[in-house]
Amino acid sequence: MQSFKLGFVVFASVGLLFLGACSNQASESSSNPSSPSTENTSKTEPAAKTETSAHGDSHGKNAQVVEAGKYHMELAPEKEGNATHLDFYLQTGEKHEAVPNAKVTADVQSPDGQQKTVPLTYDADGKHYTAKLDGVATGQYQVKVTADVGGEKVNGRFSFNQ
Repeated sequence: MQSFKLGFVVFASVGLLFLGACSNQASESSSNPSSPSTENTSKTEPAAKTETSAHGDSHGKNAQVVEAGKYHMELAPEKEGNATHLDFYLQTGEKHEAVPNAKVTADVQSPDGQQKTVPLTYDADGKHYTAKLDGVATGQYQVKVTADVGGEKVNGRFSFNQ
């Protein structure tokens, strides 16, 4: 009986040490940016970051930022009466210079499941692309923005609630 208790204590201790080592390794890999990551990301469709961008010039409280390679994309939806106004900022470089010569479209899925493809036009004064979505169904909208910049396709996925 005595050896059974001793064996159980040793087994439990080894198990706790193993779990502690695994837990420590997982937290080190998430806090160390140079360690390899198992996250599966794509250059053309990275996950959206909903916080303001690191450079601090976010374009509204509902704005979402996606970094895709050398491009910085930001979608700022705003409800306007019976429509939703979309502002889309496509920028490049460290200084985030506007890209005025892209062909930009947004594939929008409304909360009721309807899908629309909406072309965005460039507003030279605001240095961004803009469009208006008619209708204001309540719920979450899924948006895939595709920009064709001189033959190079850049995609970003966003979502917002109305």
